[in-house]
Amino acid sequence: MSDSASPRVVLVKGDDPTLVAQSTALAIEDALGDADPALSLEDLTGDERGPAGVAESASTSPFLSDRRVVVLRDVGRFGAGDVAPLVDYLASPLETSTVVLAAGGGSTVPALTKAVQKAGAVVDAGVPRGKGRSSWVTERLKDAPVKVDAAAARLVEAHLGDDLGRLAPLLEILAAAYGPGARITPGDVEPFLGDTGGAAPWDLTDAIDKGDVAAALGQLHRALNGAARHPLVLISSLHNHVARMARLDGASVTSESEAAALLGIAAYPARKALTQARRLGTERLLDALVLVADADVDLRGRSSWAPELILEVLVARLTRLSRARRA
Repeated sequence: MSDSASPRVVLVKGDDPTLVAQSTALAIEDALGDADPALSLEDLTGDERGPAGVAESASTSPFLSDRRVVVLRDVGRFGAGDVAPLVDYLASPLETSTVVLAAGGGSTVPALTKAVQKAGAVVDAGVPRGKGRSSWVTERLKDAPVKVDAAAARLVEAHLGDDLGRLAPLLEILAAAYGPGARITPGDVEPFLGDTGGAAPWDLTDAIDKGDVAAALGQLHRALNGAARHPLVLISSLHNHVARMARLDGASVTSESEAAALLGIAAYPARKALTQARRLGTERLLDALVLVADADVDLRGRSSWAPELILEVLVARLTRLSRARRA
């Protein structure tokens, strides 16, 4: 959407926090367009000034950019007195600013909703009931990064139930596992839907190194649910696994004993790390390090996704790196 067509304010409402977060992210992306977020984006969610701070920032002309995007989440936590400065601002908003508000924290003050309707747009991130629910899922599958056939679509809808906030992450996982544009059947989807018992940490990394997406995700689910391992513990384990291989890459190491000495670990895991480092090569090891680092930041609050979903996408992508190298 071009800047001239962008609304000056957007309010994203809905009952599902995940769907609200996803729609809010899309609204921010749309408002930014080609602008650099570092120069144009201000997220005042944790700012104690609240709506008054949003009004103040939005009233200021952008600096080193042609637009300013100001974000405030959980607007339902503010009362009528709190939102009054923002309501006043929206009566005559600045053309170079876009305000993005996300529902949550309670009921949004009616005066603010009316002001948004006059100056911009209200986006409903909720899912329709009855037959509309299936249509909602179908529309999103049309824009998915993979091609989900009818039987797989029915399986996904039935499995997710009312938890449709998982749909977008699931589609990203499928794209990471099978590649963008891949045709997805029920058999392709099933490994990504179930949970099993506990597993040892090396079972997960072994499955990743073998390039077996279904097995790797199964081991991840077992580690999270059966073994009750914390997501940050698992991301640390994956970081250590990739970092060991990265240390061996380019080092003057010719045997498992030398690898073990360099890494300070036993010979058997050192041999596995050395073998996999040679299989992947420098470029894919760098890709793996970036993927793990990004997921770590997401787990620590950058992403609105559930920790399990963040780890599922990471594991699928790491496994695909191994599988691509083998191919």
